[in-house]
Amino acid sequence: MLFDPAELARLEVAHQQWEETALHQSLQHLSERDLLETTSGVPIKRLYLPQDIATFDYMRDSGFPGSYPFTRGVQSTMYRAKPWTMRMFAGFGTAEDTNTRFKYLLQQGQTGLSTAFDMATLYGYDTDHPLAAGEFGKCGVAVSSLADMELLFADLPLDQITTSMTINGPASAIWAMYIVNAEKRGIPRARLGGTLQNDILKEYIAQKEYLFPPEPSLRLVIDTIEFGAREMPRWNTISISGYHIREAGATAVQELAFTLADGLAYVDAALARGLLIDEFAPRLSFFFDVHNDIFEEVAKFRAARRLWARLMRERYHARDPRSWMLRCHAQTAGVSLSAQQPENNIVRTTLQALAAVLGGTNSLHTNSLDEALALPTEQAALIALRTQQIIAHESGVAYTIDPLAGSYFIEQLTSETEQAAYAYLERIDALGGVLACIQNGFFQREIAESAYRYQQEIDTGRRQIVGVNAYTTDEPLKVPTLYVDYTGQQHHLDRLRYVRRTRDQAEARRCLDNLRRVCETQNNTMPALLEAARAYCTLGEMTNVLRAAFGDYTEPAIF
Repeated sequence: MLFDPAELARLEVAHQQWEETALHQSLQHLSERDLLETTSGVPIKRLYLPQDIATFDYMRDSGFPGSYPFTRGVQSTMYRAKPWTMRMFAGFGTAEDTNTRFKYLLQQGQTGLSTAFDMATLYGYDTDHPLAAGEFGKCGVAVSSLADMELLFADLPLDQITTSMTINGPASAIWAMYIVNAEKRGIPRARLGGTLQNDILKEYIAQKEYLFPPEPSLRLVIDTIEFGAREMPRWNTISISGYHIREAGATAVQELAFTLADGLAYVDAALARGLLIDEFAPRLSFFFDVHNDIFEEVAKFRAARRLWARLMRERYHARDPRSWMLRCHAQTAGVSLSAQQPENNIVRTTLQALAAVLGGTNSLHTNSLDEALALPTEQAALIALRTQQIIAHESGVAYTIDPLAGSYFIEQLTSETEQAAYAYLERIDALGGVLACIQNGFFQREIAESAYRYQQEIDTGRRQIVGVNAYTTDEPLKVPTLYVDYTGQQHHLDRLRYVRRTRDQAEARRCLDNLRRVCETQNNTMPALLEAARAYCTLGEMTNVLRAAFGDYTEPAIF
């Protein structure tokens, strides 16, 4: 406890006197504004006082950076030693196009790669599949085989930088291509560092880019966790993602709770596989959205670290302090960007990036001003990167660790966020766990209701969005946007046909047959996928084998 009870009693008397005099007089002349609450709808008190954190215990609830419960950060020095990893999400058109963008961003000071894939790749189709028509390179880079992966990361020092790949359903096949590409260049897999998003549970909850039913999909994720724990000690084999949950309309508390619930489901599945908690938990990573409400977001990051640490140590009895750490990437809120007055998005992104840094993120992507209209242009991506660099080197917020700690408001909001998220975890457990809640529509209904409430606030004008329903103008858009050149699609298709024509056909068939046999057993699929990637089997061919073995999935209707 920080305050003596007698001191708190005196403060309460003084507070009452203030409300009856100064505050009462002010309210007689000017009433307070409406909607004084967080972005997620949590009411904000007029004033936060010591009694709001009267039960706060520093060592139990805060502690020191790099020490349990990690509320103040997972490293002892945090940004005083080096800034967070600046990992700009990039991908469009052909592998060559994206390779050029990667090199440009690295030249401009980016410190890690982050790969976006196009819709056909995300769904495990080759670019010439009928369902891929019209989608080439539009929301990321097209990768159909190892030949594309070789060009995508050509001339990049994969043993010196870390690479993130945002892909889920066919994640293990894409990861296999990445590993084989590096090994062909003489880089052992054990020296590769990076992150595979690979969070299939959130696909059923929010993003909907699933390929197979939940149970076999979860098996594939655990295959990668097992393989990574034993073969690739520097790789995060999963990035448990709240980002897409928040983008679908969840509140900050729902984002935190549903993300940690997914994380616990992966932990349980890995333990059921026979892995030891400290064998794999240190390489679990997380991915959060950062919305406009600075204080709510800071509290979310702090609560996430504290709650995860407590769960890992107290529920799962992990002994390695690294297993207690919630390490996370953050991305500014794409859903907050507006097509109207797009220059305003620079300001929104800056505020969101500042919140992520004040909250102690480990890496960060900042969205570009034009992303409500198209994929980022090179200039827009540069402004977004410079936003991070200015915060890191000019603002001073990175000089001391967790600078908002001790604020009555921040500490109370952190505790309130943690408690509300834990209450959700208990509800999910009572309903049968994550898989049951996916099947019965619990997550989908909760998110839909939150999204509806938020949109209603905007539609009625109760919540103001600058340039959208407040301070609007009739000026035409003047922002240049990126155009994906479809001559690149033909070049990609020519390469795909060349790969199919010139590879060792007998070896490719043998590898696909072996993958089919492995899927029918309980063996880990990663060795078979690596073998198939090495034989230049295409993404579509590998995914077709998995589809035949595991089946398709149709989401139950939710009303």
